[in-house]
Amino acid sequence: MPDSPRLRITEIFFSLQGESATVGYPTVFVRLTGCPLRCQYCDTEYAFKGGEWMALPGILEKVASYDTRYVTVTGGEPLAQPDCIPLLQQLCDAGYQVSLETSGALDMSAVDPRVIKVMDLKTPGSGEVERNHYENIPALQPHDEVKFVICNRGDYDWSVDMLRQYDLAKRCAVLFSPSKGELEATELANWILQDQLPVRMQIQLHKYLWGDEPGC
Repeated sequence: MPDSPRLRITEIFFSLQGESATVGYPTVFVRLTGCPLRCQYCDTEYAFKGGEWMALPGILEKVASYDTRYVTVTGGEPLAQPDCIPLLQQLCDAGYQVSLETSGALDMSAVDPRVIKVMDLKTPGSGEVERNHYENIPALQPHDEVKFVICNRGDYDWSVDMLRQYDLAKRCAVLFSPSKGELEATELANWILQDQLPVRMQIQLHKYLWGDEPGC
C-alpha cells in the first residue's frame, strides 16, 4: 500500500474566519509552509520555511479535534505543495465546508470543485502583479471569490479595470480589501460607493481582534 501523502505544515489552529463569505465563523485553519511569491505586504512570512511534515491522517485527526464544519487551507501558497490537492479532496469527503486561500499565481484546475476558492489577483502595489495566472479566471465557479488587496489609488484603478475587463462580478463574489497600514478602510469604502461598484468591501476581522499575532 502506498504511503499517505505528506505535507509540510506551519500550523493548524482554531480561530474566527477574518475574511471572505464565512467571516466570523469558528474555523480550523491548516497553514501550509512555503510560498513562491514575496508580496511586500505579506503578514505570514513565518510560513515561508520550516514547518513539520504531517501525513494526511494526522492532519485530518487534528482538524476533527475541533467542533466546526468550516476548514480553510491557507499558507504561504498551499498549491505550491502538490499534495494539497488530495488534502482538499479528503476534507470535502469528510463533510467539511472547505475554502482555499490562494495567491492565484498557480494553476487551480486540479482543485476539487466542492472547494470554495478565494483567489487573489495581485495588484501592482503587491510587487507581484506579473505572477497572476489569468487562465484561472474562466474556471471560477459562482461559490468562489476573487480578492484584491489594495494599497493605493493606483491599485484601486487597476482593480476596477480587472473587474470590468473580466466581468468578474458576474462570475463570483469580488472582495476589495485595504492593505492594513497603507490605505485607510474609510477611503476605500468611499471610492467603492462613488463608483457604485458591485463588490464587497472587507477588512481583516482577525487583525482588529488580535492584531498581527500569528495563529489568530
